[in-house]
Amino acid sequence: MTLEQLFSPLTVGPRTFRNRIFSTGHRTQLTGPEELPNDRFVAYHEARARGGAGLIITEAARVHESVGLGLLDAATDSCIPGYRRVAKAVQRHGCAVFGQLDHSGIYAAETADGSIGVAYGPSQARAERSHNISRAMSRTMIRETVGAYGAAARRMKRAGLDGVEILSSHGLLPSQFLNARINRRTDEYGGSFENRRRFINEIIDSVREAVGTDIVVGVRISGDELQAEGADPDELMEVCRLIGNEGGIDYLNVIAGSMIGLSGSIHVVPPMNIQAGYLAPMAHAVKTLVPIPVFVAGRINQPQDAERIIASGQADMCGMTRAQIADPEMANKAKEGRLEDIRACIACNQACVGHLQMGHSVSCIQYPESGRELEYGARAPAATKRTVMVAGGGPAGMKAAAVAAERGHRVILCEKSARLGGQVLLAQDLPGRAEFGGIVTNLAREMSRHHVEVRLNTEVTRALVEAEQIDAVIVATGATPWPAEIEGDDEAHVVDAWAVIRGEANVGSRVVIADWRCDWIGLGLAEKLARDGCVVTLAVDGYMPGQTIQMYVRDRWIGDLHKLGVEIIPYARLFGADDTCAYLQHITSGEPIIVEEVDTIVTALGHQSIDTLADELESWRGTVVLAGDCLAPRTCEEAVLEGLRVATAL
Repeated sequence: MTLEQLFSPLTVGPRTFRNRIFSTGHRTQLTGPEELPNDRFVAYHEARARGGAGLIITEAARVHESVGLGLLDAATDSCIPGYRRVAKAVQRHGCAVFGQLDHSGIYAAETADGSIGVAYGPSQARAERSHNISRAMSRTMIRETVGAYGAAARRMKRAGLDGVEILSSHGLLPSQFLNARINRRTDEYGGSFENRRRFINEIIDSVREAVGTDIVVGVRISGDELQAEGADPDELMEVCRLIGNEGGIDYLNVIAGSMIGLSGSIHVVPPMNIQAGYLAPMAHAVKTLVPIPVFVAGRINQPQDAERIIASGQADMCGMTRAQIADPEMANKAKEGRLEDIRACIACNQACVGHLQMGHSVSCIQYPESGRELEYGARAPAATKRTVMVAGGGPAGMKAAAVAAERGHRVILCEKSARLGGQVLLAQDLPGRAEFGGIVTNLAREMSRHHVEVRLNTEVTRALVEAEQIDAVIVATGATPWPAEIEGDDEAHVVDAWAVIRGEANVGSRVVIADWRCDWIGLGLAEKLARDGCVVTLAVDGYMPGQTIQMYVRDRWIGDLHKLGVEIIPYARLFGADDTCAYLQHITSGEPIIVEEVDTIVTALGHQSIDTLADELESWRGTVVLAGDCLAPRTCEEAVLEGLRVATAL
């Protein structure tokens, strides 16, 4: 399909963007302890500007000291030099750049020493997700905060940014004032709808007065917070209509969800089992109410989807943030018609928002160069061209092969089985996880582009290495399931997760899943077997299913399992079995947990490395390096990252 609408210019206020692709404001954890734009921050955003984006909106910046730590700091003039560097780096590639103005309100207040800070909001209220209770803002504090929005916007203008975006999305402070369930004030800022929207009106006026009309001012707002105690969706639509027609702003950026509660948080960064482009109808509803441009985001990971949204008139610009984390060159490739070369985001959330929530910098499991631009942003040619053999066609081997070949080495990848992909082939066969298989498609394309020779049904041995006169071997031979070494396994029906996913096991109607890994395997198996009609008990060797995976993915999945009637037993390790029972042990009390009337026990107990080739090559004259599960069983993220590292070092 043609992408004419996606690559048509768009004028918003005083700026014209070269196309309709933008990167939404998202935390990167690249600002360092100073919480100011630095070299890593600049390099990250410049990569996406160079890659063809029309607009980059940098991450939420606190406007006032009451927000607490953990955000980019725009509350003092110290931010201006860093923002100026960002502006110059992004704008020299023909891309516009905005800053975001934020106050998190009741959500949380992070402090330097780890103690719980005071979170301020319209009223004293409880935040479900962070479990903190806020303090009501005084009128004086409200006026000071309104002024702080304007002051922060003025700093961004002084730094040379093209615009500013006021955050009233995801349950942040302006939306808290709009929410009658949170805002219980009895003064001019509470009560009636007109009073509750006074705060956002004053913020818009403060920002516009501070920056004038020569830069863009917009508002990001959730059209529906999708939260039990969220703001009234009809009122949010009315807010959009009013502020979109009153002349103070140049655009509306429509999103959904709220960070205050767990159900609303799922929509902050929606996982792969949520439909692509699912918020376009919401944006269209707003677009019918206002004369200004409307932006939209939410699982728009392919340029074809963005084209359809814009061509159908549902929105004027599409946020494709994770799409550009997975492939910073996505826009350029799409414009040039190289759609097959785009490394499509699979919405796994593992290394993007998953990293951020663990306090680490943003990256991508498919493209670990993201967030590491200073280390891996440019592919250096190999000083000495060598013949490299890669043993294993899973993610680690495929990434290593693609990078080594791109650097100029002659690369032969051998895969023992008939298909590339390794454990990704298992992951993609679970309900709602088909998109995960995109990793294989994307890495295979990269290998093809760089002329990697692929040999399937070929096991690497020392004899083969010597016969081919190889200079270096990258061992990426993966792992196998950890066996169930339990009392009674000879009389019980015990099968491993891989056999079930492949359809190789006969599973009875009543199943216990022994989930040691606490990751996607246990959750996916439970959903699969429940949908197949089994009565499922998920016994987790941890404090919750999905303990080791990103919370939006986990929380959505646990909700689905609840609807399917899956019983979950946390803190439970598999201890033994017989022909009708699974014997579990509580991992902290040591007390027995017995599940009766069991037909089948399915084990997900971790993996054991396959490293026999490394042992065989120990005395070989050439270079041998290991990557992925054969080094130590972990996840796809570490496999791809190690593939990048070892190939870069050759």
